[in-house]
Amino acid sequence: MQWTTRLFDKTTTLGTLLAAMGCAACFPALGSLAASLGLGFLAQFEGLFINTLLPVFAWLALVASIISFLSHRRWLRLSAAMAGPVMVLLTFYPLWTYGWSTYLFYTGLVLMFTVAIWDIAPPPRQHYQTRR
Repeated sequence: MQWTTRLFDKTTTLGTLLAAMGCAACFPALGSLAASLGLGFLAQFEGLFINTLLPVFAWLALVASIISFLSHRRWLRLSAAMAGPVMVLLTFYPLWTYGWSTYLFYTGLVLMFTVAIWDIAPPPRQHYQTRR
């Protein structure tokens, strides 16, 4: 089960970043990064990326973090892994009209990326409870 959660974790992080890079008009910092990397052609798929792929990858990241928690029982890892996708989803659904929601979105993306790197370094070990 560990390889599936790690695969979901990396896929959702990269998918979320790719979807955000496709929207040069909405997120100028990621758009300029994408253009400098030669991904400017993705701007034509902006609606698909932002309205469809980004929420799908965020939901997949939430599911992967819950599955990972069920096998490892690490509360810190669960809270860090769920915070990023929740921030992204909150930005898109109830908080889109506020000016500060862009900062919340970027924070969620950075947190998802950080947790993905954290998962590469020392993978979480299974937590065994001792019975008395």
